[in-house]
Amino acid sequence: MKKAKRNSVLIILVFILALALGAYTAAVGLGKHHIGAAENIVLGLDLAGGVSITYEVVEDNPTQQEIDDTIERLQMRVDGYSTDGSVYQEGTDRISIEIPGVTDANQILEELGKPGALEFLDETNYELYATGQEYEALLTGSDVKAAAAAIDNSGTTTEHIVELAFNDAGTEKFAEATKTNIGKVIYIIYDGAVVSAPVVEQAITGGSAMINGMEDLEEAEKLAQTIRIGALPLTLTELRSNVVGATLGQDALSSSLKAGAIGMGIVALIMIAVYLLPGVISVFALCAYVVLTLLCLNGFNASLTLPGIAGIILSIGMAVDANVVIFTRIKEEIGAGNGVKVAIDTGFNKALSAILDGNITTLIAAVVLYLMGTGPIKGFALTLGIGIALSMFTALFITKNLLKAAYNLGLKDQKLYGVKKEYKVQGYVKFSRVAYLISFIVIAAGLIALPIFKGKTGSSLNYTLEFTGGTAMTVDFDEYYDLEAAESKIRPVVAEAAEVSDATIQVQNVKGTNEIVIKTPELTVEQRDNVENALRSSFGVKEFAIENISGTISSEMQRNAIVSVLVATVLMLIYIAIRFDDVKFGAAAVIALLHDVLIVFAIYSIGRLSVGNTFIACMLTIVGYSINATIIIFDRIRENLVLMKSKGDSYEHIVNTSISQTLTRNIYSSLTTFITVFVLYIMGVTSIKEFALTLMAGIVCGAYSSICITGPLWYALKTKFGKNDKGNKKVTKKA
Repeated sequence: MKKAKRNSVLIILVFILALALGAYTAAVGLGKHHIGAAENIVLGLDLAGGVSITYEVVEDNPTQQEIDDTIERLQMRVDGYSTDGSVYQEGTDRISIEIPGVTDANQILEELGKPGALEFLDETNYELYATGQEYEALLTGSDVKAAAAAIDNSGTTTEHIVELAFNDAGTEKFAEATKTNIGKVIYIIYDGAVVSAPVVEQAITGGSAMINGMEDLEEAEKLAQTIRIGALPLTLTELRSNVVGATLGQDALSSSLKAGAIGMGIVALIMIAVYLLPGVISVFALCAYVVLTLLCLNGFNASLTLPGIAGIILSIGMAVDANVVIFTRIKEEIGAGNGVKVAIDTGFNKALSAILDGNITTLIAAVVLYLMGTGPIKGFALTLGIGIALSMFTALFITKNLLKAAYNLGLKDQKLYGVKKEYKVQGYVKFSRVAYLISFIVIAAGLIALPIFKGKTGSSLNYTLEFTGGTAMTVDFDEYYDLEAAESKIRPVVAEAAEVSDATIQVQNVKGTNEIVIKTPELTVEQRDNVENALRSSFGVKEFAIENISGTISSEMQRNAIVSVLVATVLMLIYIAIRFDDVKFGAAAVIALLHDVLIVFAIYSIGRLSVGNTFIACMLTIVGYSINATIIIFDRIRENLVLMKSKGDSYEHIVNTSISQTLTRNIYSSLTTFITVFVLYIMGVTSIKEFALTLMAGIVCGAYSSICITGPLWYALKTKFGKNDKGNKKVTKKA
């Protein structure tokens, strides 16, 4: 016994020391572009600014397809610097790039490179090229569709390779080139230098190829990046480069962090009030979760934007969920007559499957989104994956060991742990018919609103500049206006002159100058003139330049988001079907997930909320949050099928009982998550309020569907399509 106490004291001391050290390392204070000593956590363009580069197309009269292709490939290159970097069209022949967290424009220009010619030459043409004579290339950069570093494990040894993919024209050219050059070298030349000289081993006709012989993955990635840069349909020349300021107000970061701290404090009070001693321990585990999250973001060189910070604040609420599941189980065991020690062990064991299945299902979505997504989707997936892994670790390791340590130190009274109150089984299955009708009306209203608003406003949804593009004005004022002054003085003048909403206008300083970049929805010639006249009459203006700009969310990014969500959904269905040994669980989970997404979509549609980067992040968050709540219900149904079906209970009664047993968990878990986001909504800046509002709607919707939709939906599928499942419909007992 003395040894157990010594070990418990040691565990607590080590935890306190590690937590203090981690907190100091991760968040000593706010730096200029970094969060505390976690110097690899780079604040995004919206919080700390970065580098803005504008290229001009060298070729005359480029087609829109050529510009779009060039933007797509530059975006892939920019993703190597930051998942939050953006590439968009400006005017008819310019492409602008914005990369957060960096201030050395010259370094970026040098590393990004002049997107010069990429050519594939056979040996004969290479000799002509090397001696300055005329030659013809086998392929050029416009024939290359993609290039990526990879690891080949198909042989006896592991090789680092570069995988190439060609477009239709490139496929035909490469097939002919490899047929006539078997055993010979094909030189890959970028910007006047040979970057690779692979030997052709066989004719390649399928449109894809592999370059091997790389010493390590870093060399393979460097070659792949070079090919991606060079594989541009157009030649670009630098027009200008600037270091730009943040696009949000100066108080955006501080107010969000304060909101997170206050929300976390309220959650801590709720956990202590409801779960007593375990609640106190969960607060320490939650602090560890926050510190570990910052350290992991630092380790992954994450670029943190305001929606990312909001996502972390949301994950604080979600991290509590595993603790709620565990503590509810412990209360149940004590209520069943078990001692505290047995209740702790049994509670963790019974909660394990629900925690693992819920988090692994969400982790599947995160991995798919990271591998298939681009830009902000990839960044969101990284944050989500880190949050999932750490929430499991803190709940199953830190909370468990601290709770056992507290018990070994003498905190054994059952009153410190609480007892779960008796529950009354309600008729959730019968009520589900009403719930289905309510959901159908809301979803239908959201879909009907699309063509109505399309006819009234010309746009079915309220798309932001990130989707639609707009007009960018670079204004050189007589005096310097910081971002706060620009937002309070200049932005209202622009909004009134252009007759657009103040919330749709973005302003941004250019470092070291009096210039301010003002981005608005696309303006007519008359609106442009009105804005210019208003600014010149209200302020001292030296120069005024204006161009139309494209959206930063490309069509490929939209396609990737949709495809990655579909793939993730299918994989989650397969996992749930395997784990629960019944495909109807998976089908019900996917339908419930689709229900939650459509409900929130209806809120965007009817409420005309802004649809931009935060829309994508919000929908993806709901996907992860919704499936987690669903798994909790299914886990209890799975358990009760074993315990109750053999006693003659009907499927309807099993479902009703399972929902009743998990009701308090659903309420407290949703409440803690809701509170963290609600505080963010109250204290956050304008740009984050809509994001927080829709997240709150998603949380409420997730709780509603897990109680009223998910279980009854499984019951409907089970009794309609299950083998020998239609009998035994009587209720033989009540809890």
